[in-house]
Formats: sequence, C-alpha cells, structure tokens
Amino acid sequence: MSRIRAAFHDPDGAWYGLPTYWWRGAPPGYATRRQLAAAGLRPGGQPVAAQILWAGVGGTRVAYLYRLDLAAPKRTATPAQRRAIAAALLARRTCPTCRQVRGYYIPRSLGECLACAYPLEDAA
Repeated sequence: MSRIRAAFHDPDGAWYGLPTYWWRGAPPGYATRRQLAAAGLRPGGQPVAAQILWAGVGGTRVAYLYRLDLAAPKRTATPAQRRAIAAALLARRTCPTCRQVRGYYIPRSLGECLACAYPLEDAA
C-alpha cells in the first residue's frame, strides 16, 4: 500500500471521524450520490456513512458515501409539477419584446431575443 493510500485508510473513523477510504478503496455496500442516482436511488435522509479522500488539484478532495441498504427509490415528478416545469421552460424561450418562442433560451444579459437585441439595419 502506498503512503498516499495509507494516509487515507481509516475504516474505523478514529482519525477522520468517519470511516475513510482511499480512491476506489471503499468496500461494497457504499455509494456516492451520483452512483445512487445512476441506480435510481437517493440517500433518503440517511446521514453520511463514510467518505473517500484523495489528493487532488488544490488539496485533498472528498466524496461522501451512503449505505445502499438504507437508500430509497427516487421520487418522480407529479403531472402538475411536469406541467409547471414545461411552462417555466417555455417562458425562458419566449421573447418579452416580440413575444415569439425561440429555439434557445433568451439570454438574461440581453433580456430579449437576439433578433430584437441586434436588429439588422435596413439596406437603403
């Protein structure tokens, strides 16, 4: 075991306060939030069970681990929530000046679509 791995190996949590493992060194039964989401699960209110530490750019990096046996299934949006999200996304694509729905989100920095913000000069 290299020195770096040995520095981050604390399965009892005596040094770091949580069971700590090195990169790719966690035992089965633990997963990060991203791994839970990929499996269709969520932490479900459980506390952080362990952590992974590794030396990264700018210092020591951490990834928190949750127990798979306590994970809950992901919640799905209700039809009303989906309608509200669709309406909000449509509003982001509607220009307040010309009231046209564009194929892109209206830039907040401009406050209107590109055609209204930068009109073409008439060729006279």
